[in-house]
Amino acid sequence: MKIFLVIFILFPFSVFAQTTSDIDSVQTLENIIVKVYEQNRSLIDVAAPVSVTGQAQLNRFANMSILPALNMIPGVSMEERSPGSYRLNIRGSSLRSPFGVRDVKIYLNDIPLTDPSGNTYLNQLSFYNFNSIEIVKGPASSLYGAGIGGAMLIHTLPAVWNKGVSLAYTFGSFNTNNINLNVKTGDSDHENSFNYSHQTSDGYRQQSKMRRDIGTWESALKVNNKQTLRAYMSYSDLYYQTPGGLTLAQYNADPKQARPASGFQPGAVEAKAAIYQKTFLTGFSNEYVFNDHWHNTTSLYGSYTDFTNPGIRVYEYRKEPHFGGRSVFEYKKQIGKTAFQLDFGTEAQVGFFNTRDYSNKLGVADSLLSDDNLNNWQYLFFAQTNFELPHGWTITGGVSLNKSSIEDVDLSARPSTTQTRVFKSQFPPHIAVLKQLKKHVSVYASVARGFSPPTVSEVLRSDGLFGTNLQPEDGMNYELGFKGTLLHSKLFFDVSGFLFDLKNTIVQRIDTNGVYYYVNAGSTNQNGVEAYASYQLIDMPHHFISSAKVFGSYAWHDFHYGDFKQVNNDFSKNELPGAAPNVVVAGLDISSKAGCYLNVTYNYTDKIALNDANSVYAASYNLLGARLGYKKDISKKIHAEIFAAADNIFDSKYSLGNDINAAVGRYYNAAPGRNYMVGIVFRFNNL
Repeated sequence: MKIFLVIFILFPFSVFAQTTSDIDSVQTLENIIVKVYEQNRSLIDVAAPVSVTGQAQLNRFANMSILPALNMIPGVSMEERSPGSYRLNIRGSSLRSPFGVRDVKIYLNDIPLTDPSGNTYLNQLSFYNFNSIEIVKGPASSLYGAGIGGAMLIHTLPAVWNKGVSLAYTFGSFNTNNINLNVKTGDSDHENSFNYSHQTSDGYRQQSKMRRDIGTWESALKVNNKQTLRAYMSYSDLYYQTPGGLTLAQYNADPKQARPASGFQPGAVEAKAAIYQKTFLTGFSNEYVFNDHWHNTTSLYGSYTDFTNPGIRVYEYRKEPHFGGRSVFEYKKQIGKTAFQLDFGTEAQVGFFNTRDYSNKLGVADSLLSDDNLNNWQYLFFAQTNFELPHGWTITGGVSLNKSSIEDVDLSARPSTTQTRVFKSQFPPHIAVLKQLKKHVSVYASVARGFSPPTVSEVLRSDGLFGTNLQPEDGMNYELGFKGTLLHSKLFFDVSGFLFDLKNTIVQRIDTNGVYYYVNAGSTNQNGVEAYASYQLIDMPHHFISSAKVFGSYAWHDFHYGDFKQVNNDFSKNELPGAAPNVVVAGLDISSKAGCYLNVTYNYTDKIALNDANSVYAASYNLLGARLGYKKDISKKIHAEIFAAADNIFDSKYSLGNDINAAVGRYYNAAPGRNYMVGIVFRFNNL
């Protein structure tokens, strides 16, 4: 019944999509090969809601952050509460994230970037560490384990190797500076890439300065025609201040101010609220082709994060070493007219975290409040089959076995105490059917189950108490989608509709003392339609206007609580806070034979509920951004580019990264008003 309802919802939107526009180059999307779900096939032939962000999208803005590029994807919302403080929201997944990225499984090349507790420090990467990004929207637990929101695959190296040097510098409003140096050596068989990024900003608000230094080394060695070895090593040193949420009165009076003092609690400035985060990550992978049928990729990694957070109430120290790996075997065979593919393997991670909380005495750690060792591990075994049948049919089915646990050793107790949460084994299945209607048009339907256990930060409240009753989220997703190219490949469209029923939804609470804690909110019903399309108006390389393209995307999200009662409050059927019901993005890209180009982007975001009671909403807003640039090949080996970018040209007043269910109404984190950037890029090839 649910699948038929999705079809009914989608039909008018599929017709609409064939006359609207999208975010990507038609030619690029038609031929792009995606790795997600181990498919390694054209985006049009993957039976899943997958979006790809490449260099064309990343370089449409100010080369400061991936945020505006990801926000072009319907169903995806990346937030920045202050410079360096990111949240990633895929179909409402940020409901349980006060900051950082949870409920989305993220991989850096073949390395799990998400730690074994379910948290991801996406801010440990600079803008220049991203070559392309693949995002699966909705549950992907059959292959990637825990994560209701979906999965993200980050690729750092280009598909085509060119040795050389590139230097980029961008500066602009709020004394923002970003400099990047990249050196590539070797050839396609012996690749080495060294990258260094330095970024600083005074921030739009008081107490929102940021400094980030990131150095990376990547290497790929083709041993022979069967084996390739890869290595990745990075060190990031990030410091950013946290201005804190404002009440509506404070937000209206002066959106640039930091959270002021209240009662006996100091304000963000007096508390010197900030985050100091240092992360070292190293990983290795081995790709081996046994024969025409068998193939294996195995990766191992180790990571250590030193995290210090003087907050309003607590001065927190965290030491977070963790290790893990992933191995995938692939078997392919042609059986008559059917192409058969089997993927199976395992992934395991273990972490040995220590968290110490002190009282914060005007920015100095004072008396010890708690001292906890948090040992956590998770592993999964997975298998997936894929059948490419005659007449354009493809059937994909997969399932995984997932285990995880958290052990808390309270070192501040006398004697020390130990509590353990071993979560129930999870078996999330996934099945999808795709039918190729014509050469470049397909329709698919899928059913997938997802789950997500509580993270370490959610089980261990910010006041040191261990939550023994918090249960994992668990939900079923039903999806139907259409995608393809029409009109001689000038039009690309991708439309999907979904019905998602989630049980034991984890939601965040913040009490009057600033303590973060989490509760299970019964059930939620998350239904929606997401559509985007692009149309190539001009594609004539030898004309003055060599290329012109329009794009547009739309997301309609009808997210509500099902049965959710807490104490004397009944929030059943209320809107899910933190997710906009309607988001529209549209834009225009124009480039000329002479090297000039223009990118224009418009974003409309609907009003957003800020609490479970739906008594307060953040206002809707309209954003307009643009980038004007000029590219020039000075010689065969030297390429130069200069650009100017403007963001929030309408000077809209809005909050990006609201604090959901915040006590005393401190919901608002004001985003910058109108601001500007100027950048210059030099590339020296084949040096």
